[in-house]
Amino acid sequence: METFVAKGLPSSLYTDRGSHYFVTLKAGEAVDKSRLTQVGRALRHLGIEHIPAYSPEARDRSERMFSTLQDRLPEEPALAGIADIKAANRFIAQTHLPAHNARFARPAAVQDSAFVATDPAALAEILCLQEERVVARDNTVAFARLRLQLPQSPIRHHFVKATVRIRQYPDGTLAIFHGPRRIARHGSDGAPIQERCPVGRAA
Repeated sequence: METFVAKGLPSSLYTDRGSHYFVTLKAGEAVDKSRLTQVGRALRHLGIEHIPAYSPEARDRSERMFSTLQDRLPEEPALAGIADIKAANRFIAQTHLPAHNARFARPAAVQDSAFVATDPAALAEILCLQEERVVARDNTVAFARLRLQLPQSPIRHHFVKATVRIRQYPDGTLAIFHGPRRIARHGSDGAPIQERCPVGRAA
């Protein structure tokens, strides 16, 4: 999400075929693009083409980069005398990555950006975990070992047996949608979050 906010949306995204990116019914065979992971759902919503890497050359290139980063990133904060996670994250973002990019980046053949600017608020409603649930007879929804109570709504008396969507955001908070309307918000612990306007619209 940080890259999309800072740089904009790309036309396509080229990744490996890890299970968090694609569903592969049988090892070694083509991915099933009709069955989307959370990543696949978000990219399709954004209109970004998701391209799976099949060639050994593409996989080797990405694996070499991952190996380099995994070897160096734990070492760099330690060499700088940093032991705190937040301080290490700041060091990596503000010091290590700019130095790494200055050393290894190469100028683009075309200077104009192919990325498209996007609204961070709308992006946050897409780049989250999203699952469907059916509301129980007590007007609650089960999610991640939590029982989420739906509040009284001006739309209808209850949502029993209705299919709703639950979004879990990076900060752990939850929102429940019925169609385009947000009908509830909850903290990461399942506690209701009161809102001035209990009915919102989905992205």
